[in-house]
Amino acid sequence: MRWNKFTIETITEAEDLVAATLGELGVQGVEIEDKQPLTQEECREMFVDLLPEGPKDDGIAYVSFYLDEEEDKDKILESVREALEELKQFTDIGPASVTGSQTEDKDWMNNWKEYFHQFYVDDILIVPSWEQPREEQPYTMLLHMDPGTAFGTGMHETTQLCIRQLKKYVRPGMRLLDVGTGSGILGLVGCKLGLAHVLGTDLDPCAVSAVRENMQANHVPEEQFELIIGNIITDSQVQDQAGGEQYDLVTANILADVLVPLSPVAVRYLKQGGLYITSGILDQKETEVRQAVEQAGMKVIETTRQGEWVSLTAKKE
Repeated sequence: MRWNKFTIETITEAEDLVAATLGELGVQGVEIEDKQPLTQEECREMFVDLLPEGPKDDGIAYVSFYLDEEEDKDKILESVREALEELKQFTDIGPASVTGSQTEDKDWMNNWKEYFHQFYVDDILIVPSWEQPREEQPYTMLLHMDPGTAFGTGMHETTQLCIRQLKKYVRPGMRLLDVGTGSGILGLVGCKLGLAHVLGTDLDPCAVSAVRENMQANHVPEEQFELIIGNIITDSQVQDQAGGEQYDLVTANILADVLVPLSPVAVRYLKQGGLYITSGILDQKETEVRQAVEQAGMKVIETTRQGEWVSLTAKKE
């Protein structure tokens, strides 16, 4: 099967906005090309200390997405162009022109697997489904994880920071609300640590199949891990489904700009004395998130760090 590739020309400042808009239209997975230099953090993740000098950043970005031949490309393209025109009404997204081409038949959804292999987070061994566990060192927990097209393998520093806090604070019988659950990795770690129930929320519909498959791989029963798709910050229906002040823990491994508006919402779901575990905070954003957490009525009781990333754990007083 051949794939139809469509590329939107935009500007670097708007590339994330354009990509997010495609996601809202149901387009699963995008590819972004620009000439922005890699950050030090990105170089570390690529195991590169020094890169050759690249072309000068011209401010132009290309956001591409793929449709198989069986999809109604005309209908989808019409929706994409209408959404781009709406964006132009309130922000600069550049020309936003859309061009099409065809690609060779490749397994785009599975090519990433060659880069994801089993690894340890302290004494937890995380293994993808296509590998057999290698007991290179003792472990106390074995977790089978495939992210699919959702976020979350456990390899990123922010996820590891949250995992360590869960290991420290989870007690059998507790209830967890995991905002931005992605592949479900934090909720699954919590289940293996003895949580009675996990409610995950996510904006990405891809999380549904990812969480379900990872639950099955780890023998987690359906009644132990529930998932809602939607925005708990703004969607009253999601807020109602999540219930009230019934959670011992709320986790949010999201970027700082989301944690700020999330904090006053998250506190409403915590029991008195409950803990709010956050990560995804670059060190320069720590003060901003800390202030939001404290203004929401919580006290930061622990700050942990890994690389440039910060995790704040706060208590509802």
